[in-house]
Amino acid sequence: MQFPQIRMQSQMALVGINSTQGKQTIQQPEAELSIQQPKAEVMINRRPPRLTIDQSQAWSDMGLYGALEATERNAQEGEQAWLQSIAKKSQEGDQLMKIEQDGNPIASISKNNAYEPMKEFNVGWIPSHFSVKTDYDPGELNINVKRNEPIIQAQPQKPVINYERGQVETYLRQENDLQIDVEI
Repeated sequence: MQFPQIRMQSQMALVGINSTQGKQTIQQPEAELSIQQPKAEVMINRRPPRLTIDQSQAWSDMGLYGALEATERNAQEGEQAWLQSIAKKSQEGDQLMKIEQDGNPIASISKNNAYEPMKEFNVGWIPSHFSVKTDYDPGELNINVKRNEPIIQAQPQKPVINYERGQVETYLRQENDLQIDVEI
């Protein structure tokens, strides 16, 4: 005996998906930056060095004098020579006044005046030791520096973000189906 048979044939539903991806762009503009560096303020105060050389003693030792000193020395030497001349003439006068005493004063005076005394020569142009005096003042130097801080101004920029949304679309690509057959 044959039994009836049921035959089933099914087909599942299929879902289809169409999607477009989202897009995102990010741009970061550069920050606006301003840097200024003021110059440092430098102040220099100085007292210049000073070198003093006094060689008047050396010149004096060599017989070379300045105008004022030479005039003064010549005046003193002239006065001294004048006083010596007066003393000599006075002495010669005293000798002549006493002519009656023994001796021959005229011959003696003539003999003394006939010849000049021998001149002495000595190396007189070498100055004495340490006759040149020096004095040195090194001066002074003061440097003051005032540094100025840099002026920095920064303006940050916000990022520019663009976003396009993606889409997802679903649809039924294949419908479900069920077929039932009965066979005898």
